[in-house]
Amino acid sequence: MRPPLDSDLLRTFVAVAETGNFTRAAQKAGRTQSALSMQIKKLETVVGGALFERGSRGVALTRRGAELIDNARRIVSLLDETAAAMRAPPLGGPVRIGIPEEYGHSILSRALSAFSRRHAQVEVTVRYAHSPSQVQALAAGELDLAVVFEWQDFGGGEVLMQDPTVWVTSTLHAVHEERPVPIALYSRDGWCRDFAMRSLEQRGLSHRIAFMSDTTGGLKLAVTSGLAIAPISRSNIPAGCRELTAADGFGDIDSSNVVLRRNPLASGEAIDGMAEAIREAFTSR
Repeated sequence: MRPPLDSDLLRTFVAVAETGNFTRAAQKAGRTQSALSMQIKKLETVVGGALFERGSRGVALTRRGAELIDNARRIVSLLDETAAAMRAPPLGGPVRIGIPEEYGHSILSRALSAFSRRHAQVEVTVRYAHSPSQVQALAAGELDLAVVFEWQDFGGGEVLMQDPTVWVTSTLHAVHEERPVPIALYSRDGWCRDFAMRSLEQRGLSHRIAFMSDTTGGLKLAVTSGLAIAPISRSNIPAGCRELTAADGFGDIDSSNVVLRRNPLASGEAIDGMAEAIREAFTSR
């Protein structure tokens, strides 16, 4: 019978996998390289196979190591979150967040999960809306934090990632080859007129509006059904769809930054904690 997995061994395994080098991992952990090597050998005995292949430039995961790494990261992350929650004093009060629909599942669900484990007593309110509306709500004191797109001039805040908007088509349909090309757009026309439609005009692509929606979900539906192509942020291209590149005669629509803004009048440890949870969720996406 094999001995159980030890969290310290998993932490060492993750450190070596992420640095790709025993020496750097040992420096990061404040241990000797021989001590780390012994821990990895012990873990390999537990899992019944080699975890790393050694080469001239460092180490790479074996197939067995690749099978273990995701679970090991989750376990280490959960242990770190639990330790942080035990050290942190309980927080209360409300936190009001604005975020684009695009990041509701991929980002906000992860941020809320991590935050609620640490601060279960905080009341969280989430508002899904387009970026101009979120900025207005922030200025009016209706939100504490807002994740927004910055399309042109950077208006302050913290840049979380770059996520350009691109034209997207279904892989099962060839509507992008039609002329005029059918397009799906947001019903609000400022961004669509200034960026999406202009990108087609600059490339000399004749087009017709085939579908309009208030939400990104509606645009995705238009694309996946083969009704039209649509402007969607690169990180949110749905399954069964693909980006239309310069090789297709299209290209990027904008070079959006995703920015975290904070109400300057909003303060408190709960808001600080939520900002950190959102930041971590974008970093680990």
